[in-house]
Parts: sequence; C-alpha cells; structure tokens
Amino acid sequence: MSAVTIINMPLVYQEKMKQLEHKLQVKEENIIVLKTENAILHLKLAECMTQTLKSNEGYAQISEIYNQKKNVHQIISDTLIQVSLAMQGLKLNLGLLRSFVVDHLENIQNRLKEQFQLLLNNAKIIQHSNQRLQGMTEKVLMLERSLREVNEKYNTEKERRKIMHNNLIELKGNIRVHCRIRPCLPINRQKLLNQQESSTVVTFALDDETVSLKCKRPGQPAVDKIFHFERVFKPNESQSAVFEEVRPLITSVLDGYNVCIMAYGQTGSGKTYTMMGPHSECERENHTELGIIPRAAEELFRLILEKPEESHSVEVSILEVYNNDLYDLLAYDSHAGLCLKRDIVIGKDGKSYVPSLTHKHAAYIEDVLDLVKKGLQLRVKHSTLIHANSSRSHLVVTLTVTTSAKSGETVDTFNSQKHKPIKTKLQLVDLAGSECVGMSGVQGVALREASFINRSLSALSDVLGALAEHRTHIPYRNSKLTHLLQDSIGGDAKLLVMLCISPCQKFTTETLQTLGFGTRACQVSRVPVKNMKHTLKMHY
Repeated sequence: MSAVTIINMPLVYQEKMKQLEHKLQVKEENIIVLKTENAILHLKLAECMTQTLKSNEGYAQISEIYNQKKNVHQIISDTLIQVSLAMQGLKLNLGLLRSFVVDHLENIQNRLKEQFQLLLNNAKIIQHSNQRLQGMTEKVLMLERSLREVNEKYNTEKERRKIMHNNLIELKGNIRVHCRIRPCLPINRQKLLNQQESSTVVTFALDDETVSLKCKRPGQPAVDKIFHFERVFKPNESQSAVFEEVRPLITSVLDGYNVCIMAYGQTGSGKTYTMMGPHSECERENHTELGIIPRAAEELFRLILEKPEESHSVEVSILEVYNNDLYDLLAYDSHAGLCLKRDIVIGKDGKSYVPSLTHKHAAYIEDVLDLVKKGLQLRVKHSTLIHANSSRSHLVVTLTVTTSAKSGETVDTFNSQKHKPIKTKLQLVDLAGSECVGMSGVQGVALREASFINRSLSALSDVLGALAEHRTHIPYRNSKLTHLLQDSIGGDAKLLVMLCISPCQKFTTETLQTLGFGTRACQVSRVPVKNMKHTLKMHY
C-alpha cells in the first residue's frame, strides 16, 4: 500500500498496520538469529569433525554432536515452518484488512459526497426560504399598516354607526310599542267548545304594523277596529323573529342609554313565553324557543366581547312586585321562608332607586341565566281556570352595565371627570297578566292577588294617560310598580312595550283593553333620551 493510502487511513487502522509490520520485523530478526546460530553450529561441527579425525577417542562425541546437529536442524526446520505459516497468516490478515479499509474509505467518501450534496441542496432551499420570508415580512408590514388604517376607519365608522343607530331609534320613538298575537292553542279551543262558545279567531294581523279586531255586540253588526303599532307579530312568527326587532335596543345599552323592555297583556296571552321561553325546563334547552330575557343577556355579552378597548362589568338584580310590595328574589330568608322585602327611595336627583337591593356580579351569560332561573323558582305562581301556571307578580330583571371610558375619552368638560365609569341599565319586565275574576275563577288569596295585579296595571295605564295628556301631575306613586318603573316610563330610558294578546273571541274584552293600553303608550311623547356617557352621575 502506498504512503498516501496509509495516510488517508483512519488512525485505528494505521495503528493496526504498524503493529503487524512490527511483528513481521521481529519474526524476520528471529530468522536471521537462527541462521546465525546455524552457521555457528556448522563451524562447531567442522571443528568437531576435525578433532574426530585427529582422535578416535572423540568418535562418540562426534556422533553425539551429529545427533544434536540433526535435532537442531529439525528444530530449526519446524520453527521456520511455523514462522512461515505465521507470516502467511499475517499477510492474509493484512490483505483482508487492507481490502476492508479500502472499502470502508470508499463508503465514507461516497457518504461524504451525498451529505455534501444534501448540504448544498439545503443551503439552496434555505436561501430560497429566506427570500420568501423577506417577501412575507414586507407583506406583513404592509398588512400591519393597512390594519392600522382599517382600525382607524373602523373606529370612525363605529362612532358614526352609534350616532346613526341611536338617531334612528329616537326617530322611531323613545316609547315603542310592538304587538304579538299568540296562536289559538288546541287547549283553548277545547275549553271554548266545552263552554259552548265560539272559538272563532277575531284578531288578525293585517300586515306588519296593523291589528284588526272584530267586535260584535248583541243586536248590532260586527265592527272591525283597527290598531296601528310599530311592529305586529303574527301567531306563526318565531321567538328569534321577535328578538330581531328588540336587538337594536341592546346595542343602545353599551352606547350609554338606559333601556326597558316590558311585556303587557292578559293572563295566558304569552307574556312569560315571550320574555323567558317555555315553562318546561326541557323545552327551554331548545335555543330556538328562548325568550327575550336570555337572548338579550346573550346579545349583551356578545357586544361586550366586541369592545375590547373598553372595560365592562355586569351586575344582575331581580325584583318581584307582589301585592304592591317589593321582594328581592336574590335575597332569600330561609327562616321566614320568603324573600326579603325592599322599598323605593327617591334620590337627590329625583330618580327612584331601591336601597339594599342585591346585585350579583355576572362574568358570563351562564351566570345571568342561573340567577334568573333562581329568581323564577321563587316567583309567586298559582293556577287559574285560564292559565295553569299563572304568574301572580310583576318580575323586573335588571342588568346594570358599568363601562370604563376609553383611554383619552372624557365624559364632560371637567378634567376631574375623565375616565369616569358609566352605569347603564337594561330592565326586562314580565308584568303579571290582567284578568277577569269571573273568567279566571280565582278565590281567597288568588282573588286578593288578582285585585292587586289589576290595580297596579290600572295605575300603569293612568300614568301613560297622564303622560299622553301632558298633565302637570303624573301619578307614579299610586302603585309600587309605576313608582319602580318611573325612570323607564316617563324618564330618560328607551322603552319598548310588547303587547301580548289572544286571538280567540272569548277574550275580546281583554284584547281590546290591551290594545287600548298600547295605543295610549304610542301617544306618549317624551323629551330626548339621555346618553349616560355624557352624564356625570346615575343612581341605581
């Protein structure tokens, strides 16, 4: 093997080659030593033979030396054979080792070439990727600039939308009246047939804004009375369709306005269904059947999530007006077996609020629904001939939203009022149903409840009548209900009244009364609604 090849060998193989060459050199030196000894012995033999020739007495010694020489020759011959075999084995091993080293070096060189080529390819890919990354970085920078411009335009358009939205709401009227006609259910038809009275449907929605009621008196021809409201819902319209008309008002809450939505109508006309959904817990799990209260809470939290630049917190309070007394449905006295009674106080600003009222923080929509569910379980209910699960009280669910102003935003001209939190209220009211005592068949405690319900609803109608006629005195304090809702009815809140009526002929009188109530509400004109974001203070 050439010196170049040995040098290119790995150190391990170089070391192995040196050891084998050393052994071969030792063997060759041993052979030279043996040859030298053999020569010396030949010399000795010659001397011995000379001495033998000179003396017969040394014959025996010569014979012995000859035998020793013969033995030495045999030993040397055997040793030479062993050395020769060992050398042949070493040469064979050395050839195999050289062949293995050469093959291994060739494999290493081939692998190095492959790795080098792979490295070159990867370098090209990395170079190409760096070029693409640079291009993408430039695109990201351009997109970031575009995003900033879009955000600026979005914030500008959002402020314009807020102004236009609330201008539209105010153009429609701060008191808005909708009417919902419930279907004539099979159970109603069966009761009417059993009582041998006509189950004819006499109330119709002529269009999205007009209700027609066919009134017939004994001995006189039927007369169609027409009522106009902002929106009229037909019996087959869904809960979601009803809420779509309510949805814009929820937006106004985060825009800084107080909002009140109330359902009004006779017992069994679908008020609680409209506000909450079905009475059955299983049916309430169906999202399509949910009423205004859970949908409004869900919409409120959805809008809050869309405003990350502002900080919002939501508190829930639930009041029940029962027999002209206020009860806090979130403050249950287990010893007395009823909820704590509260009272109404007039603040320095002339607004009414309820001190010591329980407010529960709600971080998620589920918190609101759990609190409302708890309050509904404590609400007073009794069965009547008209409704098997009649609510005997007025329910007021209030969601109070506290909004921290955006950085740099001011709520008035005084520097000390910068970033002052703003409180707005969303009041959701499920009024107890008006009822004819003779038709509902109530007695005892239920009769007393019906009397208070009718009186409070009558007081509510009187307040609307006084507002419509612009009287100097508005009888808010004639009932705890009107006193509680004073700020919503005649104050600075946006009010939506949802009239719930039955289409059946038997309930014509109650339907006429409800539609008359709605007409009076439409006639009320109020001062422009205040935006709380431009108001210094707001009491609960």
